[in-house]
Amino acid sequence: MAANSEVAAGRAAGQTGPHYKWIALSNTTLGVLMATINQSIVLIALPDIFRGIGLNPLSPGNTSYLLWMFMGFLVVSAVLVVSFGRLGDMFGRVRMYNMGFAVFSVASIFLTLTWMHGTAGAMWLIVWRVVQGIGGAFLFANSTAILTDAFPSNQRGTALGINSIAAIAGSFIGLLLGGVLGPVNWHYVFLVSAPIGAFGTVWAYFMLRDIGTRKHARMDWWGNFLFAAGLIAILAGITYGLLPYGGHPMGWTNPWVLAGIFGGVAALILFGFVETRVAEPLFRLSLFRIRAFAMGNLANLMLALGRGGMQFMLIIWLQGIWLPLHGYSFSQTPLWAGIYLVPLTIGFLVSAPTSGVLSDRFGAKAFTVGGALLTALSFVLLLFLPVDFSYWVFALIVALNGFGSGLFTSPNRAEMMNAVPANQRGAAGGMIATFMNTAFVLSIGIFFSLMVAGLSRSLPSAMFGGLTAQGIPAPAAHALSHLPPIGVLFAAFLGYNPMQQLLGPLLSHLPYAHAAYVAGREFFPHLITAPFHDGLGVAFAFAIAANVIAAIASLLTGRRKRALAVHESLGSEMAAGAAEGGFEPGELVSPDMVAEPGPGRRERGPGPAGRSNRPA
Repeated sequence: MAANSEVAAGRAAGQTGPHYKWIALSNTTLGVLMATINQSIVLIALPDIFRGIGLNPLSPGNTSYLLWMFMGFLVVSAVLVVSFGRLGDMFGRVRMYNMGFAVFSVASIFLTLTWMHGTAGAMWLIVWRVVQGIGGAFLFANSTAILTDAFPSNQRGTALGINSIAAIAGSFIGLLLGGVLGPVNWHYVFLVSAPIGAFGTVWAYFMLRDIGTRKHARMDWWGNFLFAAGLIAILAGITYGLLPYGGHPMGWTNPWVLAGIFGGVAALILFGFVETRVAEPLFRLSLFRIRAFAMGNLANLMLALGRGGMQFMLIIWLQGIWLPLHGYSFSQTPLWAGIYLVPLTIGFLVSAPTSGVLSDRFGAKAFTVGGALLTALSFVLLLFLPVDFSYWVFALIVALNGFGSGLFTSPNRAEMMNAVPANQRGAAGGMIATFMNTAFVLSIGIFFSLMVAGLSRSLPSAMFGGLTAQGIPAPAAHALSHLPPIGVLFAAFLGYNPMQQLLGPLLSHLPYAHAAYVAGREFFPHLITAPFHDGLGVAFAFAIAANVIAAIASLLTGRRKRALAVHESLGSEMAAGAAEGGFEPGELVSPDMVAEPGPGRRERGPGPAGRSNRPA
């Protein structure tokens, strides 16, 4: 029976035709591009969205709406991606992927049709952003597995490299689209995904085929519940930890935040215990016995930790300091921040496809280790860059950062996916996406926390001195200087004039010249330059350490192996032989897997001419 199922899988693979892999690549690339555009398009358009629904996001009671508007999508997609990858293994990856396109399209339509205002409008948007995140989780979880099924092992690096380009490019295309569409009509920010999603849904339904190994199994309900509860508690705790609490600039002493984080950790520990006891676990902990998968995930996690929050820091740096000092009004800074970060995308676009092709030929290690070290070097250079920099120097450094990330990404992902059994690719792809998406949310929390810690030491005294020098009464200046720094950062990030937001009616009591200077383009950037540089130093030092750890982990993935792929298209004889030896179709037989044979498997090693030697 096993041999017959593998023969059927081989015939299904042969029926798709030689061009199917490119159809799979183009469709999954479109899906990932759409999802990542929507991750970032809201960031730049937030001022227009909040103006459209008549809500001030910087009011103390409204800051949580601001956070969940862009964090809700990330949190939900991070939590659900493993479960949806597992569903793909059980019921068909293409079916789950197509469902993701449909859910995403429906959510985009309801977001576009928003008619409510105030807090009701904000809650409506947040709920449908969460639904969008559910659709994104289906897409993220199954796109990598679909590509791995469609492409032979010697072309997967190229395919995953192109897919990774779409993922990174989408995050920056979203910044530009948000800056262009938001001022015209904020509804267009969400409308742009609806026709793309509808087209992608129809295209995927008629053109994609489930050629991977499908394994029906029981759903691990306890595992799903504990994993979702634990990860949601941790990520929600981190999100609310960014808000002030009890006179502290951040909420890390808030009992609810601490309960969420520690309770979430406890739930995940219990989840790990449960996964070792159930017959069909959600999280395939056994995959971490494969060194390439375990070390590759650690490297991916650390690089994502260093990269996720960096985007926010660079945007705040440009919007709050550099662009105003160079003649841009605060209202113009969101769009131009996206434009001036284009070299970061260009660096990635240059290196990602090249590293994918070359790693298929020469192995992944040189590219993953080298990419992580180049990214670390770019953070070192950013650390020594003056706050009011020369743009061409900044552009070269961020291009180097993108180049290093591009070198790393596709070889890292291909190395992990090549190492896992064929019938677990959906779960493996979901686990990889979970680590990356979770790291992105963690990175935002870490970077903002480190930045606020740096600002808290020097910003109050700098602000008090600057305000009193311009005629602000000492009591008012003292109160303003001790406002939480996160509000100042959010104001700069949203493209608002920070001093105009903070001072409000006080400006009308100052002499005209003083009021014009305080609310102008130079006062705030000069005021915050030194404190901001202190915070950047701490944040970028963390990023350097994370990238060095990623390089070390990449070095420990093991020597390059001549993997033996048992592909479905080789015919029934090879498929039946694979079944007899206990291997799944498309599974990669490597020395690591032979050294520790699983239950029911015979020991065997790679023989000459790419054939496997089985004992008589």
